[in-house]
Amino acid sequence: MDNPLLDFSGLPRFNSIRAGHVEAAADQLVAEGRATIERLAVLDVAPTWESFVEPLDDANEKLARMWTQASHLNAVANSPELRDAYNAALPKVTQYFSEQGQDQRLHSGFKALRASTGFDSWPAARRRHIDNELRDFRLGGAELAPPQKARFLEIQEELAKLGAKFSENVLDATNAFALYVTSREELSGIPEDVLSTAEQAAKKDTREGWKLTLHMPCYLPVMQYADNRGLRERMYHANVTRASAQSAEGKPQWNNDEQVVRILALRAEAAKLLGYASYADLSLATKMASNPAEALAFLDDLAARARPFAERDMEEVRRYARDELDMADVKAWDYTYASEKLRQQRYAFSEQEVKEYFTEDEVIAGMFRVVKAIYGVEVKSASAELYRPDVRFYEITDGAGTRVGQFYLDLYARDSKRGGAWMDDAINRRRLGHRVQTPVAFLTCNFSAPVDGKPALFTHREVSTLFHEFGHGLHQLLTQVDELGVSGINGVEWDAVELPSQFMENFCWEWKVVAPMTKQVETGERIPRELFDKMLAAKNFQSGAGFVRQLEFALFDMRLHAQAGPQTAASVLALLDDVRRKVAIYPVPGYNRFPNQFSHIFAGGYAAGYYSYKWAEVLSSDAFGAFEEAGILNPEVGARFRREVLACGGSRPALESFVAFRGRKPQIDALLRHNGMTATA
Repeated sequence: MDNPLLDFSGLPRFNSIRAGHVEAAADQLVAEGRATIERLAVLDVAPTWESFVEPLDDANEKLARMWTQASHLNAVANSPELRDAYNAALPKVTQYFSEQGQDQRLHSGFKALRASTGFDSWPAARRRHIDNELRDFRLGGAELAPPQKARFLEIQEELAKLGAKFSENVLDATNAFALYVTSREELSGIPEDVLSTAEQAAKKDTREGWKLTLHMPCYLPVMQYADNRGLRERMYHANVTRASAQSAEGKPQWNNDEQVVRILALRAEAAKLLGYASYADLSLATKMASNPAEALAFLDDLAARARPFAERDMEEVRRYARDELDMADVKAWDYTYASEKLRQQRYAFSEQEVKEYFTEDEVIAGMFRVVKAIYGVEVKSASAELYRPDVRFYEITDGAGTRVGQFYLDLYARDSKRGGAWMDDAINRRRLGHRVQTPVAFLTCNFSAPVDGKPALFTHREVSTLFHEFGHGLHQLLTQVDELGVSGINGVEWDAVELPSQFMENFCWEWKVVAPMTKQVETGERIPRELFDKMLAAKNFQSGAGFVRQLEFALFDMRLHAQAGPQTAASVLALLDDVRRKVAIYPVPGYNRFPNQFSHIFAGGYAAGYYSYKWAEVLSSDAFGAFEEAGILNPEVGARFRREVLACGGSRPALESFVAFRGRKPQIDALLRHNGMTATA
C-alpha cells in the first residue's frame, strides 16, 4: 500500500492521508530508526559527524516529519478515526525517542565526538548541537541505572498519553456545550456578524434561533457585548467548568482532575530520578532562567510593579459599573462587559467598529508588506495539497527570488480543531549534500470565518495574534542554519522562543503599518486617523489588569511545578487560590476550574515555562525599541534582527543573539513603557 506519510520527497500529501496510514507509518519508521541505531552502535571506527550524526538525524527526521503531519491533522481536523489512530501510534513514537534518549551507546558516541581532536574548530552550529545532545541524554535518563532507566521510560510514555487525553477532554467538553436562544431580545448587544454565524450554526443543527458555543469567536463577543447578565453568567460558568466535575454538560470521562494530578506526580518522579529537587528545576535546565527562585523573583518583581496599575484599572471598572450600569457588585462574568462599556465611553469607539476595517485579505497583505520592508523577503501564494479548501499556502523568497521557506495558514475556528493559536514545523531546514532543504511551517489560528458572502473580519486583538504566530513562523523559516538540531527554533531556549513572535505584535500599533492594511467591509475606506488615534490612546486601557492575569498563570505554573510533594486536585486549586490572593484583582467563583483547561502546561510545552511569555516580552519590547529609535520599518535594523536573531536559530545562546542585535543586555524599561506602567502613566 502506498503510504503518503512515508513520502519525504516534498510537501505533505494531505489529499491522500487517511487514519489507517498513521500507525503503519509509525511502525515502519520506528523499525528503521532502531535499525539505524543498531548500525551506529557497532561502528568499528571513531564516530564522525558524517558517519554518526547525519544517519541518526536522517532516521529521526523522517519519523518526526511523519508524526508532525499526523499530529497536525489530529489537532485541526480531528475525527474519531484519526484520534484512535493517533493514540495507537503515540506510545510507539514516544517510546522510540525516550529509548533513544537513554541509549548508552549513542551517548558514548556523542561524548566521543565532543572529545575528538579538532572539535573546538568545528562550526558553531555543530558544536552547539553536540552539547545540546549531551545535555538531553542526561535529561533523558541515559546516566541512570537500568531499573531507573526503565521507570523513566514508563513515565515518559504515560505522560504522552495523559497529555493527549487532557487535550481531547478540553476539545470534547468545549464542543459539547451549545446554548440555543430563540429570543432576539436575549441577545441584545451582541454584534450582528456574530449573530449571523450563530444563526447559521443553529440552522445546521435544524434548530430555531441562534446557537452559542464556547469557541472563542462566539464566546468572547458574548462576554464583551451581551447586555443579558444572566446569559453572560451561564456562558462563563460553562467555559470555566469545562473538563471538570463542575460542568453541567460534561461527562465523567472528560474530567481532567485525574490527568492533572497524575501528570504532576509523574513529572515530580521523573525530576527526582534525574537528581532534581522538583520538575521546575528540571524544566529550567533547558531555559535561560537558571533556577525556579530566579524565575519566581522575576515574576514577583513584575507583580509588584504591575499590581498598583491593575488595582487602579479594577477600581475604574467598579466605579463605572456602579454609577453607569447600576451594577453594585462586578462579578467575574461582568468584568469584560463593563470594561468594554467604559472603554467605549472614554475613547468613543468600540472593538466592533474597529473590526469592520480589518478584512482578512487586507490584513494578510499588510503583514506581508511589513516583512518585505524590514527583512527584504517576498511572500506570495503557492500551490500545495491542502487538508481543507479554506487553508492557504504561501512561499517566502529572498531578494534574489530564491525560495527560503513555505507555510500553511489555517485561520478559522471549527469543531474539529483545538482552540488557541500556534506555529508548528512541518519540515526543518538542513543541508543535504549540495542541496538545502526548504523549511515549512504550519500557522494556525481560531478566528471567525467569512459569513453571508462577506470577507472574514478580525478584531485588532486577532490581528496581533496573527502577527504573533507569523513571528514564530519567520523564526522557523528565515533560519540560515544548516544543522537540523539547531535550525529554526530547534535548540532555542524555551523562554526565548517568544521573542520573535511578541516582537511582531508591536507593528500592529504603528500607523504606517495599520493604515494600509485596513479596508472597511462596506465602504472600502481605510481606517480614519482619528479612530486609530483613539485605539492608540486606549492601547493600555486596563493593561495592568491584563498584565497581572498573565502573571497569575505564570506564578501558578512555576509554584505548582516547584513543589516536590504529592498533590491532589484540591491542593492544586488551593495553590491557585493563594496565587490569586497575592496578584489577582477580582475574585472568581468557587466553581472555576481553570487548571482543568490549562493546556499550555498540561498538554503543551509550557510546564514550568509559562513565565517565558513575560521573560521574552522583556526581550521583544527592548528589541522593538531599536526600530523605534531608527525608524519602524528601517531595513538596516531589520536586516540586523534577521541576521543576528532569526537566521541564527538555536546555533548559539539566545542572550548572545540578543546582545549581537541590540549591542547590550536586555533592559526592562521598554516593557513597562509599552504596557503603560511608568510613573507618569
